[in-house]
Amino acid sequence: MAETVRFGVSIDSGLLQRFDALIGQKGYDNRSEAIRDLIRNSLVEEQILKDDAEMVGTVSMVYSHHTRELADKLTEHQHSHHEEIISALHVHLDAHHCLEVVVIKGSTGKIRHLADELIGTKGVKHGRLMLTTSGKDV
Repeated sequence: MAETVRFGVSIDSGLLQRFDALIGQKGYDNRSEAIRDLIRNSLVEEQILKDDAEMVGTVSMVYSHHTRELADKLTEHQHSHHEEIISALHVHLDAHHCLEVVVIKGSTGKIRHLADELIGTKGVKHGRLMLTTSGKDV
């Protein structure tokens, strides 16, 4: 484990009170862990901007299972990217709608491209990509 370094921070008392209230609501034991998480989040957000950074992501899609051949098209997309796709989860939301969550690992550029292909498939009602770190650089 890396050496722990202590440092001081000057902050407006009102801002600190609001921060303490926020970290209390989120369940942090102390300010240090909350600040470490803020730093990690900033570093991950910076990595997300780089097309060649190794990331993991989830693509969530909602669609009607009655849309002709849509499930087959989504499965075909996933099979053609089997090296990047780690897992997929299919959930029946109601009698007509499904949620598909696909977990992807690879470069940010490849993940975005694959997510655009999946979300852009005709019949997908809504889709969203969420990127995060693979854990190596944080």
